[in-house]
Amino acid sequence: MSHIVNFINALFNPVTYFFASVIGFLAMIRFREKWTEPEFMKKLLIGVLAALGLAIFNNHFRDISTKPDNVPIFIMVFSVGFFTWLSFRQAVVNDKRLAAGQPPIEKETSDKKVYVWPDLVYVEFLATIVAGVALLVWSLCLHAPLEEAATPAWTPNPSKAPWYFLGLQEMLVYYDPWLAGVVFPSLIIVGLMAIPYIDKNPKGSGYYTFNERKFAIIPFLFGFLILWVTLIFLGTFLRGPGWNFFGPFEEWDPHKVLVLNNVNLSEYFWVKLLGFTGWGLPKNILIRELPGFAALGFYLIALPPLLTKKISLLNGLLEKLGIVRYGILMNLMLLMAALPIKMLLRWAFNLKYIVGIPEFFFNI
Repeated sequence: MSHIVNFINALFNPVTYFFASVIGFLAMIRFREKWTEPEFMKKLLIGVLAALGLAIFNNHFRDISTKPDNVPIFIMVFSVGFFTWLSFRQAVVNDKRLAAGQPPIEKETSDKKVYVWPDLVYVEFLATIVAGVALLVWSLCLHAPLEEAATPAWTPNPSKAPWYFLGLQEMLVYYDPWLAGVVFPSLIIVGLMAIPYIDKNPKGSGYYTFNERKFAIIPFLFGFLILWVTLIFLGTFLRGPGWNFFGPFEEWDPHKVLVLNNVNLSEYFWVKLLGFTGWGLPKNILIRELPGFAALGFYLIALPPLLTKKISLLNGLLEKLGIVRYGILMNLMLLMAALPIKMLLRWAFNLKYIVGIPEFFFNI
């Protein structure tokens, strides 16, 4: 049994955790017609619940998962999973109907009227009663996660932000505060605001579909599920004392210390790659960080036209959107992809900064 526990803990290291999340996301898109079948989802749900039922017998897993702060995260994960399944199920059904020359289900039911009284008010009244009972049972069964008044003499370990900010707190590990706390959140908000002005596709309005809105659905779900929900889960259940990673069945040891030799790209280039020349790090800032600037220039300037030329879907998107809309879209998507790329570089190679200029607080 201990070998199984150790194997699961090893699987939940940051690299395999993130790769498994991405592979699971791609599989979800590819095999959507299979896993959206109600019978398949019932079996999957039973398997997940059975695994959780067995895992709860582990003391460390039980202590972390049953904390009053963490119970809502479990509920959030299951609710996000359910509504993702429901939307994909309706999209798959509509796509099959559209392929057969039939209108989507929403078009057939759009003429049906529902009266406010008694239909809508009756449902809202029942929903209010159910929500009230659930909150009452919750308050009786779980203690409120209240702590003593804040004091500079004692800091919780780990000190975590509220659950809805854990994604941003995780970003602070890989980027400077001005990027993770200001630039990226601003780009997220601006990007969401720009979606209606960038995406001119008139299809899929008023009904669920996937085939007609692939390029809109996939990036949005990747950003929401992989770069937000999974980061919240990671920060809640896998980040322990000292902000170290812990497996789901691993004891949160406050004395755990991991030696991380974080190295900038400039050190990799001038010291490790060209170390035989005996040059060392150049003293001039611009020359020292030239490899980082070159990498950023290739990523943000040279990569978009290269991807457009090689990928036919992007080439068709360029013709449909125009150069301005397409340029904005590609830059927003590349900036979104920069987070997982930087995370993997940090985990796999201990790469701290692509461009590191601490003299002027400019670190990327």
